[in-house]
Amino acid sequence: MKLNYRRTFLIGLAFLSISAFWQMYDNIIPLILQNTFGLGETLTGALMAADNVLALFLLPVFGALSDKVETGFGKRMPFIVGGTVLAVIFMLLLPVADKSVNLVLFIAALFALLISMGLYRSPAVALMPDLTPNKLRSKGNAIINLMGAVGGVYTLIMIKLLVGKGERPDYTPLFFSVAALMVIAVGILVITINEKKVKEKVAAEVKAYEESEGVIAMNEDRQEQEALEKASASGEEQEKKTAMPKEVKRSMIFLLASIFFWFAAYNAVTTAFSRYTKVVWHLEGGGFADCLMVATVAAIISYIPIGNIASKVGRKKTIMGGVILMSVCYFAAIFAGAYHPLINIAFAVIGIGWAAINVNSYPMIVEMSKGCDIGKFTGTYYTFSMTAQIFTPVLSGFLLERISYRTLFPYALVFSLLAFLTMTQVHHGDARPDKKKSVLENFDVDD
Repeated sequence: MKLNYRRTFLIGLAFLSISAFWQMYDNIIPLILQNTFGLGETLTGALMAADNVLALFLLPVFGALSDKVETGFGKRMPFIVGGTVLAVIFMLLLPVADKSVNLVLFIAALFALLISMGLYRSPAVALMPDLTPNKLRSKGNAIINLMGAVGGVYTLIMIKLLVGKGERPDYTPLFFSVAALMVIAVGILVITINEKKVKEKVAAEVKAYEESEGVIAMNEDRQEQEALEKASASGEEQEKKTAMPKEVKRSMIFLLASIFFWFAAYNAVTTAFSRYTKVVWHLEGGGFADCLMVATVAAIISYIPIGNIASKVGRKKTIMGGVILMSVCYFAAIFAGAYHPLINIAFAVIGIGWAAINVNSYPMIVEMSKGCDIGKFTGTYYTFSMTAQIFTPVLSGFLLERISYRTLFPYALVFSLLAFLTMTQVHHGDARPDKKKSVLENFDVDD
């Protein structure tokens, strides 16, 4: 079977719109909270962590709800369309509240906006596997990630072009540009993808393929065998899901600690960077977007060589190399008293290091949890990464406010070094992944 690239790119428009929004949220909302409403760094950090707190509850709920709902419009599409419409409405209230300096309206619209985004994030991600044959989902996920990167880069370009100078520039053009992208992207998705018909078509394609390959009987035998195994009262099921050995569990704990630490470091920088560049480097308007754009593009370009490196030296060494690269750049940034074009090189290296981590960390979790409950540890992985993103804006914001903005990169350096130390204690789950069957599969990343 071959992946339907056109259809998959169209499905990826939903994730493109989501990524475009979050890029704006992370960079612009803190500036408004601080410069318009005069909130301190600690309170700003707490509000910026609210999206992750809500996500812990909203993503599983609406993901599960979209599994059960069945409409003439499909299972996922009602959530995607409804969430997008609500998100755009509440998002466009934010520049209104900013201009009128109405904190109550701003906070109310912000929380309604975050709930709206949570409403359709999981259904949007689930749409691709729903409409893609199982064997082709790795390539499909790669395209989805690329579409998300395009959305993020679009917003960074708009920030650079549309955000003016001064403490309180007019953000209305930027918000409208992102809202327009979200509406257009989801509109094209709705017009071109009939969820129910595509799902039926994919099912028919898979059935025809299996019949042509002569695997129907084999699948029936496998299903019958699985039913017998489930019904069996012997100890076979317990043997399949054995308890994780102590030494493997120890490695798992240290890997989860590493995940927490490197997310704490990286998220502190991405959340506070737009403010840091104004205070320390004296950049005006959307000038800070250059660094973030360079990091994003460098990460995309590096996925393929990183996959090749991991296939030769293993995932653990590749991750530790990525942590070292990021730590060196955090250390160098401590001494940067003003913006210099060379800083873009450092951010390109940060992007490469972050890609090295993201490509290999989740597969190590899966490798260690084989024979146990993979789903459980997948949830644990996201719990640790999301908890770090709740914790770090508050703590780093407190340090920025009470001590100095120059604590940002030392803070990131400390947590990055902690991640390196805990990774040295991970002795299981490493593997040299097979070389990707196609170039595209290198972009199949869990983040």
